[in-house]
Amino acid sequence: MTQDERWLTRYQEVVGFIEANHRNPSKHRIEEHDMLNWLKANRKAMNAGKMRPERVEAFGRLMEMMEEYKRKNQYE
Repeated sequence: MTQDERWLTRYQEVVGFIEANHRNPSKHRIEEHDMLNWLKANRKAMNAGKMRPERVEAFGRLMEMMEEYKRKNQYE
């Protein structure tokens, strides 16, 4: 599996998680830490300008999707 395939697999995993659960990965749940760490690493790479151009667009869409579910009150 190439690095691109691994990145895409993780990307689809995170998108699928957000669509299924209608929330972002939680830092309080250990089983979601891998997704959270992947997101943080990619956000840092994007902000530092080190992310590949073909990934920037896809990751930008993911960031927009995450913005919709930001700080959602679980008791609503």
